[in-house]
Amino acid sequence: MNITQEFVVDRPADAVWSFFGDVPEVARCLPGAELTDDLGEGQYAGKLEAKLGPMTVSFEGKASVIRDEDAHTGHIDGSGADRRGGSRGRVKVDYSVKPEGDGTKVIVDADVTLQGPAAQFGRVGLIKEMSSRLIGDFTSCLEAKLGAETVEEAAAIEAEEVAGVSLFFSSLWSQVVDFFKRLFSRSSEL
Repeated sequence: MNITQEFVVDRPADAVWSFFGDVPEVARCLPGAELTDDLGEGQYAGKLEAKLGPMTVSFEGKASVIRDEDAHTGHIDGSGADRRGGSRGRVKVDYSVKPEGDGTKVIVDADVTLQGPAAQFGRVGLIKEMSSRLIGDFTSCLEAKLGAETVEEAAAIEAEEVAGVSLFFSSLWSQVVDFFKRLFSRSSEL
């Protein structure tokens, strides 16, 4: 499934671009992510834990990161497996960082593939809603790190743990509300 997210950070584009070049710091701002090894030459090993309703998956895998310094764009290609639950995932992400007013616009375009038990929760609308919430958490963490007064203060900031069940139900509730909005908008057109 394809997921596109855009967000604006209230910081200069050069600072945001520099932050995206520090993969360990980016990982600290991704809820549920843990970088376990820098394999060199843009290759990383890590874990990603996600709670999908009643199910928790813990993907272990690798990712490669390629950055175009001149265009301020990047590409991430990652894959992992949940050995305990038998799910597998693959993600290809393209991102760009552009000045916008006094801040910076970040555009993330991801192609996510889930297989195994986790795929049953892979409905496009639900995953998009969950990714919107996670991007919001990531953005807050990124702004806090870039706004920190000292290196030590910035290093102590990391993403908060995501409450999987509440995230699942709030995403589900959003889907129900959207359904009724569409239903009632069609009724008023008749």
